[in-house]
Amino acid sequence: MKKAILSAVAASSLVACTSVESAVVSGSEFSATGGEAIAVIQAKSLGLTAIFHIVDLVQSDLDTVVNKLLVAEAKAMGASKVDLKSAGTTPRHGIFALAGTIIGVTSSSAVGVAVK
Repeated sequence: MKKAILSAVAASSLVACTSVESAVVSGSEFSATGGEAIAVIQAKSLGLTAIFHIVDLVQSDLDTVVNKLLVAEAKAMGASKVDLKSAGTTPRHGIFALAGTIIGVTSSSAVGVAVK
């Protein structure tokens, strides 16, 4: 029984921690390029890496945050495209690799406006 609980805890610790927040806005009060704004969406993801950020244990990068979280949420809300306002991720190369010596935590985030 103890091994099963330990295995469940270990497996759940390797699941990506993601958060998607959205706020519906009025198109007449909020301007967006390319159409009518319907929502503001913020997506954030935390990842886990090993050995100077070389090995991804739990993936967190801009591709995941923008395409899988931000765009998917916008399409679920009925938007045809997203006006990306900001995006960022934890640097992994150069001097920043020292921050992930044995185990490192990475973070990626993106903010956009869902446009109809």
